[in-house]
Amino acid sequence: MVAFATALALSGQQRPQDQKDQKQHQQQRQSSRGSQRAEPTHPVGHGYIPPAGPTTRRGAPTPPDKSLRDRPDHPDAPHVHPDTNQWVGHNYARDDKRFHLDRPYEHGRFTAGFGPRFVFRLGGGNPNRFWFDNYYWQIAPVDQAFANDWNWNSDDIVIYNDPDHSGWYLAYNVRLGTYVHVLFLGQQ
Repeated sequence: MVAFATALALSGQQRPQDQKDQKQHQQQRQSSRGSQRAEPTHPVGHGYIPPAGPTTRRGAPTPPDKSLRDRPDHPDAPHVHPDTNQWVGHNYARDDKRFHLDRPYEHGRFTAGFGPRFVFRLGGGNPNRFWFDNYYWQIAPVDQAFANDWNWNSDDIVIYNDPDHSGWYLAYNVRLGTYVHVLFLGQQ
């Protein structure tokens, strides 16, 4: 009976290794949710996924020649701040000629899912034509240089609606924390 009581009392206590395993499991669960805040040592990218896309543009438009590097450790490309979910660089004018399409959604609308619940692995291509899961895309000519560091056969991206430019979407690169305007070319 004493042995049973001792075992029962000890079962309520966790061994240090059990506590460490539990903490690691909790951290893995949080990081797999996607919309958790990034660690401070990784200010942009590194697996962070914004919980929502940008809101409709407010403020003065970004001049085409202005740097987007708003902090020393951030890229000179459109990116998302993990601590505030601010979409840096998404303040082009609604009537910006660089994003004008004569026939918005000419190839149909993308319907496979938007936001952090839908992460897609790139299957190949280049800025002029890339794909995942038989969905084909093209990066806006004005944004193509921002995709120079993309791994076309392995990067994960998330698609968001562009609230300001009809016919365009935003492709967010999870590894880099940067995004570009993309045109949906259809499904094959």
